[in-house]
Amino acid sequence: MPPARPRLLYVTDLAYQARGRRYCDEDIFLTARLREDFDLALCDPRDAAAVMDAFDAVVVRNSGPVLTHQEAYDAFRERALARGARVYNQLSGRADMVGKQYLLDLSAAGHPVIPTVDRPEDLHRLPETERYVVKPKLGADSVGLRIVPADGLRDLVDGHVLVQPCIDFAYEVSFYFVDHDFQYALYAPHPDRRWQLEPYEPTADDLEFARRFIDWNTIDHGIQRVDACRAPGGELLLVELEDLNPYLSLDALGDKDKDAFVSAMKASLHRFLSTEPRAVGPGRR
Repeated sequence: MPPARPRLLYVTDLAYQARGRRYCDEDIFLTARLREDFDLALCDPRDAAAVMDAFDAVVVRNSGPVLTHQEAYDAFRERALARGARVYNQLSGRADMVGKQYLLDLSAAGHPVIPTVDRPEDLHRLPETERYVVKPKLGADSVGLRIVPADGLRDLVDGHVLVQPCIDFAYEVSFYFVDHDFQYALYAPHPDRRWQLEPYEPTADDLEFARRFIDWNTIDHGIQRVDACRAPGGELLLVELEDLNPYLSLDALGDKDKDAFVSAMKASLHRFLSTEPRAVGPGRR
């Protein structure tokens, strides 16, 4: 008999509606390719905790913002941690996986991040501008994001939101990593068309910028996306480090680059499955 193939539970919400992109197409493509190496079943995020024990690993992909199924996600995370289950991405991440506190921490530590505060008494630390971005600490897909004038800002800062200056950036760019290995970069050359992405050829400085955040994070096995903007002074500033279920925009890649990404993801999963399952810290949410 041939050896049993590893069993993956692939968590996704194929019905999730996202602005400007179709998450389900990406997961249909990825699961078709992953089946070449693994026995695989798809699962809605609300059912993951109930069925995960029958699989060798759980792959959390385009399951939509956790806020839309917070109780189910918390139950899944608690069960996975209690059993030391293999979850990909690993639940040890300390960026978007556990909220956006990391933006405050990185900003306070002097990393190249869009300046970020969450208290009225810290507003003086932000550059003066006519408009500011206010967004929830627990948010995704721009849910709850507002752009407000300076004179309407102070009453909104209640400890549950982040405040950043509204930067007139040249473009946004994203760097995609599997484990700690860079895969590709995409950018939106037109700021008013955020999801019309094109391949981007990063410089050595660009990659050094992106890698510092991958190295800062505590994930050895998984897919991460470093989102940045090109500030008026030419420098890159971190917008977000997505380490839970980053959308990959594979439809913007050619066939060769898609194949390379799939190969990297398969290799990463095989490495992950060869490790001993272990519990990790509870994190924050």
